[in-house]
Amino acid sequence: MQPNTTPASAARATLNAPAASQDAANAVFKRAAWRFIPLLFVSYVVAYLDRVNIGFAKLQMLNDLQFSDAVYGLGAGLFFLGYFLFEVPSNLLLHKLGARRWIARIMITWGVLSAATAWVDSPMMFYVIRFLLGVAEAGFFPGVILYLTYWFPSHRRGRMTAMFMAGNPVSGIVGAPLSGYIMYAFGGTMGMSGWQWLFILEAIPAVILSIVIYCYLDDRVADVKWLSAEEKNLIKNEIDQDAQVRTHSSVKSVMLSPRVWLLCLILFGVIMGSYAIGFWLPSIIRSAGIADPFHIGLLAMIPYTAALISMLLASRSADHFRERRWHVIVPVLVAAGGFCICAMSENQITPAIFGLSLGAMGVVTAVAMFWALPTAFLGGAGAAAGIALINCTGNLAGFVSPSVIGWLKTQTHSVSSGLFFVAAMLALSAVLVLSFIPAKIVNR
Repeated sequence: MQPNTTPASAARATLNAPAASQDAANAVFKRAAWRFIPLLFVSYVVAYLDRVNIGFAKLQMLNDLQFSDAVYGLGAGLFFLGYFLFEVPSNLLLHKLGARRWIARIMITWGVLSAATAWVDSPMMFYVIRFLLGVAEAGFFPGVILYLTYWFPSHRRGRMTAMFMAGNPVSGIVGAPLSGYIMYAFGGTMGMSGWQWLFILEAIPAVILSIVIYCYLDDRVADVKWLSAEEKNLIKNEIDQDAQVRTHSSVKSVMLSPRVWLLCLILFGVIMGSYAIGFWLPSIIRSAGIADPFHIGLLAMIPYTAALISMLLASRSADHFRERRWHVIVPVLVAAGGFCICAMSENQITPAIFGLSLGAMGVVTAVAMFWALPTAFLGGAGAAAGIALINCTGNLAGFVSPSVIGWLKTQTHSVSSGLFFVAAMLALSAVLVLSFIPAKIVNR
């Protein structure tokens, strides 16, 4: 007599069978990725665009408002001071209240403040708006990195992180020509300059996406209705197995960990390079003889396109080989070399674009690969606090980088000295990863 079977029992048997289990797991994680990674990716495109469109606005607003490069550099960097002060509290609140509500709150407030930048008319007002924009956005990036740890174990998270962080180069690919076009096409409309329309129009998507995220995002695996109980358990089992090797699960253990503070310093050096690209790329291209904002935007697509390809290939390689350290070290060194080439090729467009491309490929790839290092040993509330602490401390480089480069450019009338400084910081980060991050902890 044959035993009675039902579709549900057959499904359970399939999930429990060793040969089929991996295929079932891959299918479930793929389904989860398609559920919310595209939404988070688009949100990051908008976030990064609203963060660095000040680099394009600089082409017009400094002349309109009579700001110096030093004023611009300080204002651009003050974003990260507000970001630093509110990052850890923001991420702890996200861990407590849920990603859906908190990320939606973050996006609507930064959208409003980004649009308000259009009415800046003095250095002090510029400083205040940039600081408040950093406060508003604090928690978005580390919140998403934390959110991914709820859904994907370490050996699957590299590609998911890279797919999310592809928003960085894509914001350059799409945003650079878009920003140039807005400044060219809307200048003078309703009595406002092109740079004012830039801030207004590029802030609207953030407000719209905040509503979409509030209605669509699921906080935890246990909350979803689009997975069966078996599928939820499959995800939970992989996450639980991954969590067993994490050594920092409390806020206290994070704050007292030398390894966490070392990672803060490593990320600081990498972010120096990231925001040198974000804030100064348009100015570097203009200094090489390209005057039209739209043409600058088209040329800016080249480094960002190269960075996108590099990051996606590196993430696939890192997950396939389960190797993390060298997937950070090599891109960082490539970026350092790119900045040196760029510094030595001022006023020459071809070598400048080549150097910028190497710099963008290196820093964008390195930032994406970096997050496999701390998430390999951080868990629970410790992950919420640790990811936020590392990100906000590292992102202080977003304050230092434009400020230092702006000050050096004002003093030397050249951006080259600032680019050499950034290259040295990147090289230091590579040395620290090689010397002090054990492979046995992060290569999983």
